[in-house]
Amino acid sequence: MATQDRLARYRDLIETTLLDYTTIPYAYGEIAIRPSFDRVHDQYLLVNVGWDHERRIHGCLVHIEILNQKIWIQRDGTEAGIATTLVEAGIPKDQIVLGFRPPEIRQHTEYAVT
Repeated sequence: MATQDRLARYRDLIETTLLDYTTIPYAYGEIAIRPSFDRVHDQYLLVNVGWDHERRIHGCLVHIEILNQKIWIQRDGTEAGIATTLVEAGIPKDQIVLGFRPPEIRQHTEYAVT
């Protein structure tokens, strides 16, 4: 598969996967999950926004970027792990880097080191 075709496929799979998470309601509070996608810079985020009683909720749930034609997971606040979900969607493990893990730990995972 050509590089541009593979990148377009990865972008589509990342967006579809992340959009699925926006439909999962929180069990508490008035909290929404908002997607933020930037295909020009290959940045894909899910942001929590809302209130849990008087406490303001605002933070990054997931941050994925495509760097050097690989998918870098920079933040993963999901229960099941976004990497697992991306693999189930069809992205090979050797194309996914767990950027939130230190480099010396990455070599012991089933995923790419860099």
